[in-house]
Amino acid sequence: MSNTSTRRGPLSRFTLVDLTRVRSGPTCVRQLADWGADVIKIETPAGLEVSDGWGGNRHGPDFQNLHRNKRCMTLNLKDPDGLAIFRKLTERADVVVENFRPDVKFRLGIDYETLKQTNPRLIYASISGFGQDGPYAKRPGFDQIAQGMGGLMAITGIPGQGPVRAGIAVSDSSAGNYCAMGILTALLEREVSGEGQWVQVSLLQAMIAMLDFQAARWLVAKEVPPQAGNDHPTGIPTGVFPTADGYINIAASAQTMWERLCKALGAQELLAKPEYATPPLRSRNRAECNKDIAEFTRRKTSREWLDAFEKASVASGPIYKMNEVFADPQVEHLGMAVPVKHPVLGDIELVGQPFSLSRTPSEIRSATPELGEHTDEVMHELGYSDTQIADLRRRIVI
Repeated sequence: MSNTSTRRGPLSRFTLVDLTRVRSGPTCVRQLADWGADVIKIETPAGLEVSDGWGGNRHGPDFQNLHRNKRCMTLNLKDPDGLAIFRKLTERADVVVENFRPDVKFRLGIDYETLKQTNPRLIYASISGFGQDGPYAKRPGFDQIAQGMGGLMAITGIPGQGPVRAGIAVSDSSAGNYCAMGILTALLEREVSGEGQWVQVSLLQAMIAMLDFQAARWLVAKEVPPQAGNDHPTGIPTGVFPTADGYINIAASAQTMWERLCKALGAQELLAKPEYATPPLRSRNRAECNKDIAEFTRRKTSREWLDAFEKASVASGPIYKMNEVFADPQVEHLGMAVPVKHPVLGDIELVGQPFSLSRTPSEIRSATPELGEHTDEVMHELGYSDTQIADLRRRIVI
């Protein structure tokens, strides 16, 4: 819809209407926005005093990181005129993304079957807690609930301490990323068929998919994975080890890596122990093996061991706090902190994309917009006059 000369990137030809809120949906949309898609974020007009999921924390780190590279317009979808404006938007759009409860879109009359009548090429993407149908479809979906039901909390934490949530919103973020993948897959298929389709993702499905080999242990071998703390569930030694001034990670379960580790530690006697002779034996005797390694690692500082392990080609690494993450020279080299200028917050940095393309890179072109910042701009693109816009604003349609 907008002038694509101001936008670059491999997705700059696509327009996306964003109905998402909180985290999973915005994570999905951010992927497409960062690669150039024209994203029009729909929010409720301020006069209606309806929260879109974040209360008054619009200028907080989370909201700013999730909603960059978008245009924002306000629109009352419960007003017939607001609904008419929305349908004009979707008639010209390539993608609509929403993460309401499954019944909301039908109640508003903005579901896929309705919208495809006027735009059969439309890709419609929905993220829910548990699926669009089924016995749990109407339940509210939250990340921690999905972490518990999806099996992650039962395998996270120190053995015996009870279930532990992960320190990030794993199911929310993975559902958003899977949804973005689904949208891109549907856009590719549309090039062949000429038709859109409905992409569906749930937090529960995404969480189970992210378990990967842990889920496969049950499905294939009927093993119920237990909590393993900081140890790798199957490959030992892989875990956290104490040093003279802190902790480091070591991953040396493969036989050649184990031999390199023992030599770098000056622990030839560990190589001679029959109970550590093979990977299965080390896994079976993990507690004693880890204890023996720790006796050596405590003798030097983290930096000394990391330097020694790097020279010996032993997989190891520091355990950073967040400020240390972004001070690391490799992280700086990778450009994971991306600068952007915000009209209120000034110069800030946001989290960059984890993959790169050699010719058409991602770009943080603009900071997260203010509420309704682009309403007039988008309305003019739809053909509305200043007089019409003023009337719609007076009636809190926009």
